[in-house]
Amino acid sequence: MRRNHDTLSLRLAGTRTDSNHAEKIAGTHMMKKNSHPTRREMLVATAAGATLLQCGHTARTFPVGNISVVKAPGYNMDVYDTVYRMIADHNLNVRGKRIVLKPNLVEYDAHTSINTHPMIVHAVFEAFLKLGAGDVRIAEGPGHRRGTLDLADAAGYFSTVAKFEDSFTDLNTDAVAKRKIPNPLSQLDSLYLPHTVLDCDLLVSVAKMKTHHWAGATLSMKNLFGLVPGAVYGWPKNVLHWAGIPESIVDLHHLFPKQFAIVDGVIGMEGNGPIQGTPKYAGVLVAGRDPAGVDATCCRVMGIDPTQIEYLKLARGVENLGEGAFRQTGENIRSVRTDFQLVDEWKQIRAA
Repeated sequence: MRRNHDTLSLRLAGTRTDSNHAEKIAGTHMMKKNSHPTRREMLVATAAGATLLQCGHTARTFPVGNISVVKAPGYNMDVYDTVYRMIADHNLNVRGKRIVLKPNLVEYDAHTSINTHPMIVHAVFEAFLKLGAGDVRIAEGPGHRRGTLDLADAAGYFSTVAKFEDSFTDLNTDAVAKRKIPNPLSQLDSLYLPHTVLDCDLLVSVAKMKTHHWAGATLSMKNLFGLVPGAVYGWPKNVLHWAGIPESIVDLHHLFPKQFAIVDGVIGMEGNGPIQGTPKYAGVLVAGRDPAGVDATCCRVMGIDPTQIEYLKLARGVENLGEGAFRQTGENIRSVRTDFQLVDEWKQIRAA
């Protein structure tokens, strides 16, 4: 199906085609065909969108959930027991259920740490089988690479996960269905999404702990961008950027109410993430039923103030991002805090 990106508005599925309207959204310009938003344009759009949304802000309340912070010194066989116990502690009812694991599989560079480590993904895979899940699949739709299996092979997934291809779904080419976004925050009102994730009983975001040059940090919630199929929206998936990155993160999150989040922070990425940064050892895994709570906790581990991350403010409100908003188990945040280097545009999000 061909799409004219010169007239594609920020509302999908043919609901609007007024490109002039799109260019006025959040004080930024719509990106023309074959162009990419600059970092400065995305930061301006993010700030403008957040200001508009805060005008009508009302206080919200959320249940206090458990967030696990567990030390994991390295990628070795010990991680299998660590991951199993961490997941089991959350008492998930997965017996007989269909589970989909969504790793962060983006690019491959042998000299850095871009992707969720395959040993973490395999440990999560084995843990859910051990807990009685009826079916466990690994699924991803990279936003830069069309050759998903080649990327997975280069990243070590084939050599780590036995019969990997039998357990894997390429979300970029999976069958899709249209879903309306409830009360959208972004300029999207619907998305075509893969059946593999729409039909599962539990979506598990197995993310990587990284800084991000447009969002500040990329963790379990931003990881869901890989659910959006490239066969429909192209490579890279700039429609989510045009629509507002923080707002699109929250809209995708709301489309999947049954989630569990695990973040691989054994070795993350600092600086100019999510691809061009440098490896950063943190030696932790963070997990919980509340992805926003997991991400806020990860931010604290990284030395980032979660109340300065726009998508977290949109998801929970500043008043629900304090340490007291979550029941953190395992390691004390202060004992595992490892400040991640930030690019100049994001120096202001450093936690005190």
